[in-house]
Amino acid sequence: MSKKSVNTPFEEQVFKPSKDFAKNARVSSMAQYNRMWKESVEQPAKFWASEAKELEWQKPWSKVLDWKAPDAKWFVGGKLNVTESCLDRHARGPRRNKAAIIFEGEPGDKQVLTYAQLHREVCKFTNVLIARGVKAKDRVLIYMPMIPQAAIAMLACARLGAVHSVVFGGFSAESILDRLEDCGATHVITADGGWRRGKTVALKDNVDEALSRTKIVKSVIVYKRTGQDVKMKKGRDFWWDELAAEASAKHEAKAFDSEHPLFILYTSGSTGKPKGILHTSGGYLTGTYTTCKYIFDMQDEDVYWCTADVGWITGHSYIVYGPLAMGATQVMYEGAPNYPDFSRFWQMIEEYGVSIFYTAPTAIRAFIKAGDSFVDGHDLSSLRLLGSVGEPINPEAWRWYYEKIGGSRCPIVDTWWQTETGAIMISPLPGATPTIAGTATLPFFGVDAAILDDAGNECKANEAGRLVIRKPWPSMTRTIYGDKARFKKTYWADYDGLYTAGDSARRDKKGNFWIVGRLDDVLNVSGHRLGTAEVESALVSHPSVAEAAVIGRPDDLKGQAVVCFVTVKGGIKSTPALQKELRDHVGKVIGAIAKPDNVYFAPALPKTRSGKIIRRLLKELVSTGEVSGNTTTLEDHSVIEQLKKTIADS
Repeated sequence: MSKKSVNTPFEEQVFKPSKDFAKNARVSSMAQYNRMWKESVEQPAKFWASEAKELEWQKPWSKVLDWKAPDAKWFVGGKLNVTESCLDRHARGPRRNKAAIIFEGEPGDKQVLTYAQLHREVCKFTNVLIARGVKAKDRVLIYMPMIPQAAIAMLACARLGAVHSVVFGGFSAESILDRLEDCGATHVITADGGWRRGKTVALKDNVDEALSRTKIVKSVIVYKRTGQDVKMKKGRDFWWDELAAEASAKHEAKAFDSEHPLFILYTSGSTGKPKGILHTSGGYLTGTYTTCKYIFDMQDEDVYWCTADVGWITGHSYIVYGPLAMGATQVMYEGAPNYPDFSRFWQMIEEYGVSIFYTAPTAIRAFIKAGDSFVDGHDLSSLRLLGSVGEPINPEAWRWYYEKIGGSRCPIVDTWWQTETGAIMISPLPGATPTIAGTATLPFFGVDAAILDDAGNECKANEAGRLVIRKPWPSMTRTIYGDKARFKKTYWADYDGLYTAGDSARRDKKGNFWIVGRLDDVLNVSGHRLGTAEVESALVSHPSVAEAAVIGRPDDLKGQAVVCFVTVKGGIKSTPALQKELRDHVGKVIGAIAKPDNVYFAPALPKTRSGKIIRRLLKELVSTGEVSGNTTTLEDHSVIEQLKKTIADS
């Protein structure tokens, strides 16, 4: 990549794709990008039909799109089995003996699954699920470590038409229960435990705790990963390996409608109740496949590594469905990036010859903080493309990533998208797009993005507003499971017929999109979205807490840190021991990712006369130590001085 000028401040430097990268790229110039984007937005049926035809369909569609906002049906009448595009076509072709997954466990154990082997394992486990009574459209909850069996479980559900709902392995029993009851899952797939920083995580114990409070689950299938002792309930709990040993390795993939539900994935909302985002089959697969093809510029010889967990949308779209549909070879790693130390990722890139590396700004900032010594001495010359996901990447982290990891030669695709969008929406194309540190640059094909003010007018250059998508795209969410009214209110109520992303953004004079932050009360912690209401609910569930308010503050490492203001009940002492207890309590109720960074004890919280907590004042206090905003609606002005003292004394 070439720079604009060595005298230009880094934050303004333009990095153009190198001629060597561009000449072999699928999109090799801005002229080609502009031509393809124009066609994809003006003639979406033509563009998306061309892309979808590269996948496996058992019955062709009669119409590309049926659209009446907010309801979309893509590839109407078409029938497919998602796993045929991800597995069967590779297993019966020249990629049969190509590595699909190169797995490394945190303790150092290794496994390679070829496409033929992965196909065989998925067919066997599909038959296991059928024998346990799982049927098409049944909901199956998956709570697994980052091991190949997690992907196998997801693909087996997809193969038989069951709807999987994956819960991140760091979440608590409470989170499992909430999701189980919301989607009505009747079967659970889990493991005895998983490895994290040299210790085992008690996954089966968390499942048992959740199931002690519900009776809807018929069976639990347990994969033996760590060998730790677990309780197995007769007639309900079964060992994966014992069931698989009796199962046939042959299974004919049945076709399902393009709009058949594929998965439900829960994401935090501002109301406290997680939202079950529903994605369907044909459009979602087309979106993930096409973005892998053009944004990651995946070639058959690439070794690709996305460091996300399958419990998040990135793991669904860019570990399981997109890369496998492309026939890619990918690395899967179970554990923490800093175990046994911060050299783990760089050792693995060197060992496996990783050429495409996709990770989060949070991880990048942690690596920077740890020091360059962990990178030095590792041969990273196999890398040809870097990616960033989860939140905006700050220019300092971008520069380190580009220079230290990419050797100042690898393009960086800084990607913006959401659980709801299913696939990447705004990103550079590495062989075409000039990049500037901190911007996701331009919309992907078929994405008509804009920034509007509250009145619905398009904002001027560098004027912040609401990021919206004006036209439907194949991988878009179809609804919030069981709550169509909430779906409409959350995403489609701000402007008639337009999808509101919930993010604030601006466009520079060159048209590049800069994501500013969340519009609602959702925190982005290490790339994971947490509802403030969720954390507040967890705090108030503690017997000592009367009231709580949660905000985010900027954090160099995590993007946002969780800051809590707590009012305790009468007779309860505000002690450091209680602070720790409350942090641990939140971790137990929601998961470790939600543990507050700060817990401030407040005699009272700033409220309006109607009793609503004014969180923007708390944000100001935490960020600047002062309040300069409008306080005319504040009920008791003395609260601000009390809070300033509380923060200063902590």
